[in-house]
Order: sequence, then structure tokens, then C-alpha cells
Amino acid sequence: MPRLGGKVALITGAGAGIGRRAALLFAAEGAQVAVAEFNEESGRATVRAIEDAGGQAIFVRTDVGEEESVRAAVGATVAAFGKLTTLYNNVGGTNPRDGAVTDVPVEVFWDSLRRDLFGTFLGCRFGIPEIIKAGGGSVINTASMVALMGKPAPSQVSYTAAKGAIVAMTRAMAVEYAPHRVRVNAIAPGVTRTERIAARLDAGAIPAALSARHLLGFLEPEDIAYAALYLASDESRMMTGHTLPVDSGMTMS
Repeated sequence: MPRLGGKVALITGAGAGIGRRAALLFAAEGAQVAVAEFNEESGRATVRAIEDAGGQAIFVRTDVGEEESVRAAVGATVAAFGKLTTLYNNVGGTNPRDGAVTDVPVEVFWDSLRRDLFGTFLGCRFGIPEIIKAGGGSVINTASMVALMGKPAPSQVSYTAAKGAIVAMTRAMAVEYAPHRVRVNAIAPGVTRTERIAARLDAGAIPAALSARHLLGFLEPEDIAYAALYLASDESRMMTGHTLPVDSGMTMS
């Protein structure tokens, strides 16, 4: 039996990288998938790939930093599939201008909070009520290994602050919504070979020290997608409030 049979999942940033891999995997495991993506071309490409494989998906153009856009994405998901059981707040990313607290431009700090933290907040704000209506389900947030470390390399205070807040918010929401059978967990990825990161690796922009601390090597998008699949499935039905490191041992090294 498919691991996500009967589930309806909304995945932000599903046009590329981890989000696309998760969307394909969720659909292959029986979920109906809403591809919430800002880039229409890449988002529709993900939908086509799901449909070509026999799955069901819709595209919803979404800016995770805009309240009405996220509200509309949740509404479109429910209108298309009748409910929402699974929310994967996947969108996030670093800014190359990030750095130490005394150096980082203020606008970079706010950009990180808008994309990573506020986008996750909005997804939960509008997604959780629909999951409650469906009788419960799973929220999966995207943290980072940097939220679990004292000093990431290189320094990224804005990104670290946003991801640390996601970890704290995940715990708080897990307690708040447990009576409604809504599980809230997060994944903390290490460096993952998405299209964007692969380009940086090829350009030698990833410090050698960071590479050495990934004890099993850098991750692939499917490594994170499979962790998300577990958290979306009923196999993790008694797991809530946790941040799951999928980081190749980075936080242990």
C-alpha cells in the first residue's frame, strides 16, 4: 500500500531541488500534491513530471512571503483535492551577503527572516486550520544544521537566526496543536546538492572545512525528501516537536 495513500500535500518551493524531489516522491507514494512555487515554468514542470508518472498534482504560483499568496495557495489546494493533510514548508535559502552580526547588512537580515521564518509562519497560519478540519495530519518545517550549532562555517547570523526560530516555533506549535492530532516536526539538512548548491560546489565556493565536517559526504535532494516522506507518513504518527538532523554527521563533528 502506498505510504501516503489518501494524503493531500502542499509543498512550497516544489519547482526545483529538494522540493521537487519531495513532490515526486510524495506523489509516487499516493499523495495528491499542490506544487506551491514562485517560478511558474519550474512549478509546472514538476506537475507534468508527476502527471507523466501517473500521479495527481496542481500548480499554484506562490510567494511565501506574501500573506494573501499563501492563503490562496492553501485555498486552491483544498478546492482541488477537498482537504489538506500535509504541509511541507520547504522554501528557504542563504544570502551570499550574510555574515557576522556586526557586518551583515540590515536588509539581508530582514530578507532571511521574510523568506525562511515568515514564509514558514504563513504556511502554518493558513495550513494548520485546514489540517485540523481534515482530522489531523503533519506539518514539516525546514530548519538547518546551523540552528543546532554554536558556530556554523561560514558565519551566517541572519540565516541562523531564522532557522533557529523555526526550531523553536516547531516545538511551540507541536504542543499547541497536539490535541487536534496535528504533528509538527522539522528537518535540519546539511549541505545538499541542489542545483544552486551544485553550482557553488563546482565554483569552489564551499569551504573545504565545511566539506570535511560532512562525515558521509554532501547530501542529495532525495536524502531530505525521504526524511520528509517519513514525517508525512503515518509511520511517524507518534513523533512531534522534533527537529530531525539529516546532515551527514555535520552537527556531531
